[in-house]
Amino acid sequence: MYDLQGGKMSDDGALVPFEAIGGRILLIRGQKVMLDVDLAVLYGVPTKRLNEQVKRNQLRFPADFMFALTLQEVANLKSQIATSSRMRASVTNGPMGNAR
Repeated sequence: MYDLQGGKMSDDGALVPFEAIGGRILLIRGQKVMLDVDLAVLYGVPTKRLNEQVKRNQLRFPADFMFALTLQEVANLKSQIATSSRMRASVTNGPMGNAR
């Protein structure tokens, strides 16, 4: 697994401290969500792989687990997020919000 600054984390099963993810939680459509790119970093996998696995295993996830952001939502996020590389990694296929 990787921390959100790109550094290596231990694989000992330790919980990720809130400080590491608190700034990554966004309010979209009245729900607290994380972008797929940030969630993939937490799991230590490429964003593309995370999205593939969620789509392949849809029955394991609640129906509202993931949703595609609208173009307007993407534009709003780009204007709010100082580190545009977070969006750049996800915008090519459209960022996904993960509500759980």
